[in-house]
Amino acid sequence: MLQRLADPTLEFQDIHTAGAESLPGREALLKSLHLQRGSGDMVTGLAANVAVWQHTRYGALWRLLMLPGIRLVAERVYDHWARRRYARLYGCALTESGAD
Repeated sequence: MLQRLADPTLEFQDIHTAGAESLPGREALLKSLHLQRGSGDMVTGLAANVAVWQHTRYGALWRLLMLPGIRLVAERVYDHWARRRYARLYGCALTESGAD
């Protein structure tokens, strides 16, 4: 859905394609959204999601998640969601601490 809504300046990279299995750090890429900015900086997790959604008409709504107070809760919710998604899609057991 995001790819359909985003403006053409956002480039998506599918790490499930042939040859991507050998990417260094591929498991980390699967566990949380990663965004590489034009400057080469890498942003992950909630910050990456908010940055990516800035390329859609819903960007202003997503920016609200970065407000102090809301950000702390939103990061915990995103981290929990990302761990559960990874476990569901890749057949891994969840640990108590969330570290796999």
